[in-house]
Amino acid sequence: MADKDKKYNVLNASRLSVAPMMDWTDRHCRYLHRLLSREVLLYTEMVTAPALVRGGALHLLGFDPREHPVALQLGGSDPDELAEAARLGAEAGFDEINLNVGCPSDRVRSGAFGAVLMLRPVLVAECVSAMARAVDVEVTVKCRIGVDDQDPETVLPEFLDRIAEAGCRRVIIHARKAWLAGLSPKENREIPPLDPDLVLRMKARFPQLHVSINGGITSLAQARGFLEAGLDGVMIGRAAYHDPAGILAAADPVIFGTGTRRDPVEVAREMIPYIAAHLADGGKLHQVTRHMLGLFAGRPGARAWRRALSEGAHRPGVGADLVAAALERIGAPAPAEA
Repeated sequence: MADKDKKYNVLNASRLSVAPMMDWTDRHCRYLHRLLSREVLLYTEMVTAPALVRGGALHLLGFDPREHPVALQLGGSDPDELAEAARLGAEAGFDEINLNVGCPSDRVRSGAFGAVLMLRPVLVAECVSAMARAVDVEVTVKCRIGVDDQDPETVLPEFLDRIAEAGCRRVIIHARKAWLAGLSPKENREIPPLDPDLVLRMKARFPQLHVSINGGITSLAQARGFLEAGLDGVMIGRAAYHDPAGILAAADPVIFGTGTRRDPVEVAREMIPYIAAHLADGGKLHQVTRHMLGLFAGRPGARAWRRALSEGAHRPGVGADLVAAALERIGAPAPAEA
């Protein structure tokens, strides 16, 4: 059976997922994260439906089969265009298609999608319905609790009602409002207060929905707390990127009850053949190593590791052996040959 035809247990994987993050969760980042955890659900960066359908940018759908289970996040607001983009994503082999209704960036706002769609729940429902009709894989939604002066206690249940009626069975809720005027995307991730209790109330109100929480979660202990409180899943963003080993290396035993904690040294070594293959295909070293800078965050040698990778990745003639050299610098030499 081809990998694209294999069915993965996305529902189980969604107990813990890594958030879609623009400029961060590309295919190289996801490959690293998959080496750290066999179980977590990975998401692409947001890909716009117009880029796929009108721009023909199908290269944005490329990924390594070893990344499964992996979800494609789409941005857009035209039901027909999103349906076609979802079909392209399903054909490419993604295990889930997710609609972005949470990103507050200027470029997303100007395209009439992302968090601004919280103001248009009927349109979101139309988009979800069209996407669900176009593909066999599950269509999910990632949203905020509201935007601007909306009252989340009122608008969020109305929004969830609409998308549930349209066929959405799984939703990821970023437990903050988004302010579409006056706050930058960075400020929108930090300034609006978190309201995780509202997300818990939504799960109680919509028991048929699979509800994941996102926003401000920085540890597996927090993630377990939300799961034990009754939520179905937890999505972690920046913490998983900046400290991938701290979040993901123990995710399988702690969250899923499988496997053992991964050693970041071994993961770094496993990245070497992947990097070599990327370079052989004409790629650049820093395209991969930039995602590895935080692999030893909070551990002895973390600064030396970051410096070795960030300074060395742009030097002429340097290849995948940079990683082995960086490991030696932090006292983790290559294993002896048998």
